[in-house]
Amino acid sequence: MYLCLNMNISYLKETKSTPREVIDVEPDRISCLPGHLIDCILSYLPIKEAVRTNVLSNKWRNKWYTLPNLVFDEQCVSHLASEDPLVIENKFLKIVDHVLLVHSGVINMFKFVDYENLVSDSADIDRWILHLTGRSIKELVVEVCTEEHYKIPWCLFSCQSLQCLKLHWCGLKPPTTFEGFKNMKSIHLSSVMVAQDVLENLICGCPQLEELKLTHIDGLYQINIHAPNLKFFEIYGKFGGVTFDNTFQLAKIVITSWFELNSESNQSRLHGSSSNMLKFFDHLPHIQSLEIGSDLLKYLAAGVLPVKLPTPCIHLSYLSLCINLYELREISAALCLLKSSPNLRKLEMFATVLVRTIPLTPATYCWEDIFSVPTTPFQVRHMRIVGISDTKLELEFIKFLLLYSPVLKKMTVMPVANVVPELMKALIRFKRASGEAEVIWQDPFEYGE
Repeated sequence: MYLCLNMNISYLKETKSTPREVIDVEPDRISCLPGHLIDCILSYLPIKEAVRTNVLSNKWRNKWYTLPNLVFDEQCVSHLASEDPLVIENKFLKIVDHVLLVHSGVINMFKFVDYENLVSDSADIDRWILHLTGRSIKELVVEVCTEEHYKIPWCLFSCQSLQCLKLHWCGLKPPTTFEGFKNMKSIHLSSVMVAQDVLENLICGCPQLEELKLTHIDGLYQINIHAPNLKFFEIYGKFGGVTFDNTFQLAKIVITSWFELNSESNQSRLHGSSSNMLKFFDHLPHIQSLEIGSDLLKYLAAGVLPVKLPTPCIHLSYLSLCINLYELREISAALCLLKSSPNLRKLEMFATVLVRTIPLTPATYCWEDIFSVPTTPFQVRHMRIVGISDTKLELEFIKFLLLYSPVLKKMTVMPVANVVPELMKALIRFKRASGEAEVIWQDPFEYGE
């Protein structure tokens, strides 16, 4: 479709410059398209190409004036590598200013992506955002790459029509009078400079918030998430811990982060009498999917660790976790989750060997306390275990899972490299509660892991 439009534009330019005999022809198909299809086509074109459709026919003329979604990035300007950056910037600024000036429809989304220093003066971005706040914009995306974080202007915090906010390499510091975005449903922050209390107040001030993604937000310690309508939460980066408050609608959590577990505050928390496991799940009655990585299992195992949660996670169907199978408390924490998830259908475990401790032997712990018979058999149907070696503890853990998973259909095991073939033979010989259970040995070299 994109190529077809370019060919038509080029053809019409040629006919304009070359006089030809006028003959009766049927209108071309592009000119006869209904208005809603033209709008759909324009929505898939870069803004530069959307403007060029002006020459297609009278029906297409100025159609781009009402585009609801505006995207401005390096595709807006075509330039030679030797061209003066100042000339390129002037071109880009003229394009954005002109589009905003002549635009006559509703602007639902404004996306500005600048990883090539197209705009050197943040005042230009400020000016665009000020204009957009008066147009009842619903979605704002600002992704920049500059020496200093771009500071979001205060005028944006008065825009109550905003429903989606995506920022990269920006600074957030709202005015003291700011009370939140009442219609905000989605927030994605990446490498954003924001104080922890400001972030927590922002989340709390968005009562309709359904999706929250945080990536590489420095300075976060024990972050508290208060969001009554939140359904999806993802965080990636380094922080000290996370608690949930009034998040009873939260269904999916993805935590691929590493915790500052060596800090003094976290060391006291790890050895305290309270239970991080109980605190973490206290406000997650509807959790359906949970992906936890790095040191989170160690964090959850801190304090008093229950055999199972007092309130089971009856909706949890997918669980993915990183686990150090040399740490008994992490194994206990994983088993607590399994025993508390009666409807779990898919389980993925990634064995971590970042800090390998001395391999444990049955004499160093109470085997029966760890691998106690669950009151209710596990209902997992698909398991995937990645990164195991050939220690006795790992084998016994897998043996335990096979022995108490009566509806298991498939267990895929991917070991670390250079594991002896005897491990595969041992896994195949293990007794299984499910007559349909298939144990699949996956070679790590075949998948590049």
